[in-house]
Amino acid sequence: MTWLTEYKKSLKMIEVEEIIDLIFYRPIAFLLVKSIFKTKITPDHLTIAAIIMGLAGGFFYASGLHLGYILGALFYLLFNIFDCSDGQMARLKKNGTSIGRLLDGVADYIAAIAIYAGIAFGYSKNSEHPLLILILLLLAGLSTIIQGILVDYYRTRFLDVVLERKDTFNEGIEEYKTELEKVRNQKSKWFNKSVIFIYLIYSNIQRSITARKNRGNSYNFISKDYFKKNRVIIRFWVFMGPSANITSLILCSLFCRFDIFFWIVICGFNLLAASLWIIQQKIDTTFKILQK
Repeated sequence: MTWLTEYKKSLKMIEVEEIIDLIFYRPIAFLLVKSIFKTKITPDHLTIAAIIMGLAGGFFYASGLHLGYILGALFYLLFNIFDCSDGQMARLKKNGTSIGRLLDGVADYIAAIAIYAGIAFGYSKNSEHPLLILILLLLAGLSTIIQGILVDYYRTRFLDVVLERKDTFNEGIEEYKTELEKVRNQKSKWFNKSVIFIYLIYSNIQRSITARKNRGNSYNFISKDYFKKNRVIIRFWVFMGPSANITSLILCSLFCRFDIFFWIVICGFNLLAASLWIIQQKIDTTFKILQK
């Protein structure tokens, strides 16, 4: 099997991959995976390494120095590479775990909180308007969360319908609710409980944001028809995915222009998200509704 074949196997469907991932992050992550493929390192180890990189990035951002911003950006870049590599290794080795998938999602938020907190401390103390910086950071953080929820939901739904697999979103919620009940009274399982609890909170927020007005109905999506009608819009959804957000912050950090990052996330990506949501609703209504 050639490396190119293996690389393709390490990816999700091309339609749901971010362009910046395909041309930059995932190729580097794949080389990392290949270099440690025969070791005992697991996808969970890579996820933990990613979290450490994110925390280190936040630490350097907090310095408030230009060099600190550059180092913070470098570690955030390393975070994203490791964050890509855990899923690629899991797909190649087929050794992913349910808790590992949750930890992978939680890692994004741990890193983002560390990075934003570092910028809030470092950048605001050197600004003439620290309160304004904190407000913009809060708005950017909330915007990033909402954008991430929308991208994650529509990407998952696209894969579920096109690949004709089960409803991983709703079934995943029920699966982890059951798992939480099993480990609720086990003190040794505190880490698992924490990760599952965070996931369930995230899923409830995601469900609230993406829920339709008519909660008693669902659409009858036909795989081929759905792919044909959504293959373009899903590209736009993933265009504002987490890697695009991270890359924007990295580039702006190199020039100490966090103001540009705020414009990109708060104005640019939010406008795109709102436009896509409206278009997506119109596309969805072209499918028949199943009465429950």
